[in-house]
This record gives sequence, C-alpha cells and structure tokens, in this order.
Amino acid sequence: MTDEMVLEKLTEIFRDVFFDPGLVARPNMTASEVERWDSLSHIDMIVLVEEQFAIRFQTSEVNRMDNVGDLVKLIKAKLG
Repeated sequence: MTDEMVLEKLTEIFRDVFFDPGLVARPNMTASEVERWDSLSHIDMIVLVEEQFAIRFQTSEVNRMDNVGDLVKLIKAKLG
C-alpha cells in the first residue's frame, strides 16, 4: 500500500471522526491544525484506524507520533 493510498483512507477516517467533510489528511498535519482533534477524538481516531487497517498499535507507538506522516509510516510498517 502506497503512502497516497494510506492518506486517502485516513482522510475518510478523519472526516468521520472530526466531523469535517472537507478535511484532507496530509503528512505534515498535526492535531493542532484540526479543530475537533482533542484527546478523546484522538482515541476514537486511533481505534478506527486500527479497525480499518486491521492492525493494533502499542501505546508507546501512538505516543511517538508527531504528525500524520508518522502515522502513515507506522501503518505501513504494521501492514508489512
């Protein structure tokens, strides 16, 4: 799966979780750029990402992510 494919799927997830139909996931995007991205919605997003990609994250992995690009890398690593 390419970075672009992962970002497309993340865009769908983000639009659903953050209630923003115009949101587009970008590698350099951070939580501070998304109005409804708080600690609770972050958990919802991570759970949905795990479900949609059929993967599981460790808490330490989630804590190391600084931006969406880090999430893409982690997803790709988990998918093999």
